[in-house]
Amino acid sequence: MDILVLADIHGNYPALAAVDCFFQVKRFDLIINCGDSTVYGPFPNETLQWLKKRMALSILGNTDKKVIRLMKGKTFKKPKKEEKRIMYSWTKEALTDESKQYLLQCKKQLSINLSRYEPRLKQKLFVFHGSPDDPDEFLFNDTPMSRFQQLAGKFTDAIILVGHSHTPFHKTISSTHFVNPGSVGRMFDGNPRASCATLHLTPDSFDVQHFRIPYPVQQVVEGIKKNNLPDIYATMYILGKKLN
Repeated sequence: MDILVLADIHGNYPALAAVDCFFQVKRFDLIINCGDSTVYGPFPNETLQWLKKRMALSILGNTDKKVIRLMKGKTFKKPKKEEKRIMYSWTKEALTDESKQYLLQCKKQLSINLSRYEPRLKQKLFVFHGSPDDPDEFLFNDTPMSRFQQLAGKFTDAIILVGHSHTPFHKTISSTHFVNPGSVGRMFDGNPRASCATLHLTPDSFDVQHFRIPYPVQQVVEGIKKNNLPDIYATMYILGKKLN
């Protein structure tokens, strides 16, 4: 069984399209998206429609949940920085009705019995945005192993997919695997290329591969300028760094 794992696309459709082209994604048995599909990139509708068309199993991230709050006429206290609030407000206004409905049907987390897709596979697969304990917790490659051990104590023979930290990693604690694919649309390590991961499972093996895929960053820059969005985001996409 082959699975494509995505996270933190952040409305960056050119990066997502590059991933699609690189893999010819129709060959995957499953596409799983760990949330934060919207905000900061200027292509939220194209992103959500791609996920819907490809029948990706998507959950909500923190940016998605804030957009939903705005859709429902509510407000939020964070982020406080004006340029960030502009990106949230613009995304809410830009979403089509179809895109809004897609977001509203996404859950906060998922539990998947892989035997539904391949009867010989016995593992359970869990999808969270931040961590199994907290959707806003950041798990990094250098997070203390003791923390992963704490989280693994609640799971046996499981695969746990997370996002949120924009940091690719694979950690193994006994029979439990933690995988973060990194961010498709907004990496922070100084390398703007899209990040994602693939899983290959058999009854006797589990293989994870991480990929960095180039995409036309200039298309994102032009989208930001066309929609009069804050210039700082164009700079961040060019540099592959978080500046605010």
